[in-house]
Amino acid sequence: MMSTEGKRDAGRIMTVLGPIEVEQMGVTLPHEHVLVDFIGAEQVSRDRYDADIAMQVILPHLEQVQKLGVQTFVDCTPAYIGQDPVLLKKLAETTGLYMLTNTGYYGGRDGIFLPAHAFRETADQLAERWANDWLNGIEDTGIRPGFIKIGINPTGTLSGMDRKLVHAAARAHLKTGLTIAAHTVTGPVLEELEILREEGVDPNAFIWVHANGDPDMRRHVAVAELGAWVEFDGVSEAVEADVRRLVNMKAHGLLAHVLLSHDAGWYEPGKPDKAFRGYNCLFERLIPALKKNGFTAAEIEQLVVLNPANAFAIGVKSLPKGA
Repeated sequence: MMSTEGKRDAGRIMTVLGPIEVEQMGVTLPHEHVLVDFIGAEQVSRDRYDADIAMQVILPHLEQVQKLGVQTFVDCTPAYIGQDPVLLKKLAETTGLYMLTNTGYYGGRDGIFLPAHAFRETADQLAERWANDWLNGIEDTGIRPGFIKIGINPTGTLSGMDRKLVHAAARAHLKTGLTIAAHTVTGPVLEELEILREEGVDPNAFIWVHANGDPDMRRHVAVAELGAWVEFDGVSEAVEADVRRLVNMKAHGLLAHVLLSHDAGWYEPGKPDKAFRGYNCLFERLIPALKKNGFTAAEIEQLVVLNPANAFAIGVKSLPKGA
């Protein structure tokens, strides 16, 4: 059952500065990163970087995209891969952007980003941890997550750990109403959705992250037709493939199930000179290309304003019993 706190926030968006109404979200980037650390769960630490220096690197890129009209920025860096809610809060306060962070664990790369307890705990225990983040804030920050982020291995079928993470995410959703964003790429997305069905969670609570990594556009259509969100989050200078995917979804009447972003950034501890990829191509390259291909202003608003608001609005999305 959803918590009293969750019920009070139902229908709103949870940012690192607290809840906002969905109408405030505006133009949104639903999958980006400001800081990522791939050193592994056993060694990851905020002592590996100076947050003030990281902020100096990150801030100009946020200010640039803000000038392009972005109002909300969803940071998808999970725990144990460099998630820093306090840094996100400072960035939000400095820029005025609405920023979201997450709860959940990333099981990709054969579990090197999973804490030791994830291997021994049950799906119920993990779900309880993530629900506690929602109720009380992440760690001791008081900052609450705006969604659940998990990651699975991009293989032909789900591993035992992958399945546990998906079950845990489904159960955490039913406790919190937070949307599940699952790093899947070409992995078994339909298997993930079947687990959600077993758990009684509607596909509309699920975002297929990195769907652009799957070349089979028929699967994009199939997943959207089930009601899930299909996220094309690899937008870059070369937008031709993105245009083809979106033309395909439009032809099937499924633009209302699509999310667009860059999966860009990011400051990386230990690599201070690493190039930072900005968040501007969607606005400077892809949207103009869509307009040339007959996309209307209303369709573009659907993609960058209405869809993210619907995707991240808090609320338990359960299937009718027996479905």
